Amino acid sequence: MLRVLAVDDENPSLEELLYLLRADPRVSSAEGASDATEALRRISRALESGPDGPEAIDVVFLDIHMPGLDGLDMARLLTGFARPPLVVFVTAHEGFAVQAFDLKAVDYVLKPVRRERLAEAVRRAAELLDATPPIPVHEPDPDHIPVELGGVTRFVAVDDITHVEAQGDYARLHTAQASHLVRIPLSTLEERWRARGFVRIHRRHLVALRHVDELRLDAGTVSVLVGEIELQVSRRHARELRDLLMRRTTG
Repeated sequence: MLRVLAVDDENPSLEELLYLLRADPRVSSAEGASDATEALRRISRALESGPDGPEAIDVVFLDIHMPGLDGLDMARLLTGFARPPLVVFVTAHEGFAVQAFDLKAVDYVLKPVRRERLAEAVRRAAELLDATPPIPVHEPDPDHIPVELGGVTRFVAVDDITHVEAQGDYARLHTAQASHLVRIPLSTLEERWRARGFVRIHRRHLVALRHVDELRLDAGTVSVLVGEIELQVSRRHARELRDLLMRRTTG
């Protein structure tokens, strides 16, 4: 069963394509995007959620002539992703087929789209996905956390993270050299890394005790110095933090 994203800046064409895709029994879901920027945003979310996540996308049905990034530009960008979805071009122009297949397109469907021709493209995509060996599942590495940057996955050592900042449903991981945004709530990281010495000091911050250089008390307010960054400590967390830091230094 395919999870599909259709991309077309012309709404009537997009609605017709979605209608035909949703009528195909091999398509479990079909959503639409009106430009490449919106589509790339959705695909990035899909990659973050993983192949079995609720926002996963298997195939993109992609128009070529669109304002801003056109379909060929978008397909080129997708080749840089770690696990890009399959691409089927759906266009009124015959002259780009060679470029499309150079970009590893599954199929090249001409408008106006016929039901039978689209069904053939869906069949090809489904067969390709069935023939693709599953990605091996490994136990997560407790010492590193994967972060996505421009389609490249990097692995950041947990011991290098000085503090973590909540940003909505995301968390920003700070190291001495850089920061990285991951789609993990702060509460999840707090629970996962408690045994590694990460402590909640504020509703928006976790700190790694090993990276705390100073505990400051000034006119009733408490803060910690992490490298050159000063972070406020809320009253409800101040006593626990002080006790943990004292226990750490006294062994």
